Amino acid sequence: MREPFVGSTRLRLAGLALHAYTASGTVLALLIVIAAIDGDAVRALWLGLAALVIDGTDGMIARRLRVKETIPWFDGAMLDNIVDYLTYAFAPIVLLWTGDYLPGGWYGAVLAALPLLASSYQFCRTDAKTDDHFFLGFPSYWNVVAFYVVVLGLAPAATGVILLVCSILVFVPVKYVYPSRTKAFRSMNLLTTAIWLGSYAVLLTQMPDPSAIVVGISLAYLVYYGVLSLYLTFWVPRRKAA
Repeated sequence: MREPFVGSTRLRLAGLALHAYTASGTVLALLIVIAAIDGDAVRALWLGLAALVIDGTDGMIARRLRVKETIPWFDGAMLDNIVDYLTYAFAPIVLLWTGDYLPGGWYGAVLAALPLLASSYQFCRTDAKTDDHFFLGFPSYWNVVAFYVVVLGLAPAATGVILLVCSILVFVPVKYVYPSRTKAFRSMNLLTTAIWLGSYAVLLTQMPDPSAIVVGISLAYLVYYGVLSLYLTFWVPRRKAA
């Protein structure tokens, strides 16, 4: 099939619609914050799932629509970073703070600030996303952290430890899998990520009594993701150099 002319009006309009689709994540971030203030953590997490779906699909659509060519004056990558910071970092931390999932007093305030500061640094790094399509350092998945804190009902002390450790990991040069773009095991990554997203939705429908089986399936994905990231960071390069 012949590709449409890259400068066609149809492609430009599609590209603009795609950017609006990405930008809708900022509205979702606002709604997450409102839900958090209202004390409705489950609603906030449903909105977080919608943000995950948008973030997981807009890049693939953008590449297919060739938006860099059709709308060269608009920086879609910057828009994506703004949306990601709001939905992956700022809004989830607001949820944890307003829901009393963090320790009280100044200690809790510091723990809430650490992910925001660490992510501010990471989102400004030019190598935060590597040329071979990995995230360098813990990829600011504070929305995922918030999800498990709420679903598992973690104690504030445990939540604080997780935030501290993950904030430090932002600065540790481990290459984390970018599920939709990392070439190694890409089909398996997409399949397991889809299963994880499904388990996310199922667990929310089961709140406040999530199934241990579904929790296990969900956590198994985190183990897979972490082990694969470590394997691709340390073992594969060492084997190639041998």
